[in-house]
Amino acid sequence: MQHDFLENNPVASLLTKVLKSPLSPHASRDAEYEAWRDRFMRKRLDVGLWIGLMAFLSSSLLQVSNLLFRPEEFRPDWLRSQVSIELSLLLCLLLQHSKLGRRYPSLVFLTFYWVVTILPQIQRTLSGVAQPELLVWTIMFFGQATFTPVRWHLHLTAQVGVFLYYLGVNSALGVTFSNSITWMKPSVMVLYFFWVCFIGNLSVYLYEKLQKAEFKARWDLEEAYAQLEEEQKLSESLLLNVLPHSIATRLKQNPKNLADSYTNVSVLFADIVGFTELSSQISPWELVELLNQIFSEFDALAELHQLEKIKTIGDAYMVVSGLPEPRDDHAQAIADMALDMQRAIATFNQKTGQNFSIRIGIATGPVIAGVIGIKKFIYDLWGDTVNLASRMESHGIPGAIQVTRETYQFLKEEYLFQERGKVFIKGKGEMTTYLLIGKNPGVVDGELSGK
Repeated sequence: MQHDFLENNPVASLLTKVLKSPLSPHASRDAEYEAWRDRFMRKRLDVGLWIGLMAFLSSSLLQVSNLLFRPEEFRPDWLRSQVSIELSLLLCLLLQHSKLGRRYPSLVFLTFYWVVTILPQIQRTLSGVAQPELLVWTIMFFGQATFTPVRWHLHLTAQVGVFLYYLGVNSALGVTFSNSITWMKPSVMVLYFFWVCFIGNLSVYLYEKLQKAEFKARWDLEEAYAQLEEEQKLSESLLLNVLPHSIATRLKQNPKNLADSYTNVSVLFADIVGFTELSSQISPWELVELLNQIFSEFDALAELHQLEKIKTIGDAYMVVSGLPEPRDDHAQAIADMALDMQRAIATFNQKTGQNFSIRIGIATGPVIAGVIGIKKFIYDLWGDTVNLASRMESHGIPGAIQVTRETYQFLKEEYLFQERGKVFIKGKGEMTTYLLIGKNPGVVDGELSGK
C-alpha cells in the first residue's frame, strides 16, 4: 500500500527521492560527487541560515524601534511572527550541526525553506484569513537558488510544499483567501510565481550541470595524474633496475652520454659450469627457470654486499665493486661476494638435486664506466681490468675463484690464497694468478687478531 501511495503521489515520491541517503553503492565517481555536493550544501546552508537569522533579527529590531519611537507603525503580529521564525531558525542551526542534519542536508534545506515560508502562513491560517507572502516567497525562492544552487528537484519540492499548504490546507480548513494587492488577480499571481519558480529552478539545474561537468573534468584530470604518477614510478623503478641510482639521476637531468673514470675497482665475472650441456637435455622454460633462481640469489647477494650488478650474458654474471660510489673496501666486498656465490650454488644443488659448479674470475684496477647510445641504455664498463676479469673466469678452474696479482695484493692479509702459478692469458701472455680459498680465520672485522 505504501508503494502504491508513492507511485500515485508525485509529491510523496519527490520527497522520498530528495530525503534518501545521498551516498549509493554505484560508481565511485558518482558517490564522490554526491558526497561533495552534500558538503557544498551544508556550507551554503550555514551561510543561508545565518543570513536569514540576521535578516529577521533586523526586522524585529525595526519593530522594536517602531514600538519605542513610532507606535503608530508598530505591528505586534509581525513581531510575533518574526520572533517565532528566529527561534525556528536557531533550531534549524542546531539541526544543521546534528548527526541527523549532517547525514541528511536535504532535511535541513526543506526545514529552513518551510520555516520562513509556511510558519507565517500557519499564524494567518489560525487568524482565519490567508494571504500570500509575495515578498517573502520571492526572496526565499531566489535566495535559496543563489545560496544553494544544487538539486533543483529539492527546490521544486520546497516550492510545491509552500503552495500546497497555502491552497490545500487553507482550502481544506475553509480559511478565507485575501490579497492586499488589488491589481494582482489570481491568474496574474499564478503566472508570476510560475515564472519565479521556473527561472530559479532552471538556474539551479544549469549551475549544477556545470558543477558536475567541472567535477567530472577534475576527477578525470586527477585520475590521469595518478596514472601518470604510477607510470612514472614504474619507469623510475625500471630505470633503477637498469642503472645505478646516481647515474639514473644524472641521465634524467642531462640525457647525454655519461662516462666516468675510476682508479680502483674490482670486477667479477662468473660462469655456471655445465649449464650449456644441460640446455640440450631440458626444455627452454625449465632452463630459464633454473637460471632465474640462481641469478636471483646472486642479485640478493649483490644487494647485501652493496655491489653494482652490470649484466648477465647467457649463464655468465658480471658485478663490480667500487662504483659508481668509490669505496676503500671494494676488493674485500667482491671477495665476500665470490665466496657467498660458491655457497649459494652449493645450497642450490642440495635443494634441486643439480650438480652445478661456478667458475669465478676477479681483477682489480682502473675502469671507465658509463652509459652510451640513445636506445636501450645499459650501464657498462670498459678497460683492461674488465678484460682481465673476463680472462680470469674463462681461464679459471670450475668451482674455483681465480684472481689477478693486483687483487691478491689487496686481499692477502685478510684472505687465504693458493698460488696457481703461471697461466697463459690470451692477449697478455703468462701471468701469475691466485685462487681465493676463503677468509683468514685470524682476521676479525677486517683486522688481524694477533693470534
